[in-house]
Amino acid sequence: MIRMPLVRIRTVEPIGGHRLRLTLTDGSTIERDIGALLVGPVFDEIRRDDAVFAAARVEGGTVVWPNGADLCPDVLIWGGPPPDESPGSQDAASVAPSLPR
Repeated sequence: MIRMPLVRIRTVEPIGGHRLRLTLTDGSTIERDIGALLVGPVFDEIRRDDAVFAAARVEGGTVVWPNGADLCPDVLIWGGPPPDESPGSQDAASVAPSLPR
């Protein structure tokens, strides 16, 4: 079985609202509106304060904020686990739920 390298986030750029532009380790760039993911007390200040939201950075292949909050890179990139690339597997669009773009 051929294993593809795991795609992770290389850079993050907040682009207004709760939107992020993510450059991935495979060289592609995607944009995500993550407002629906900012749930719970750890995200309260990030959700309410644009300056705090804009302090997002990449650490360990995912997006983190200075207060220690982070989001799963698979959810940010794929909307769930990465697609299975083994023969006979379904494509990513049919496996992972879509995030708003």
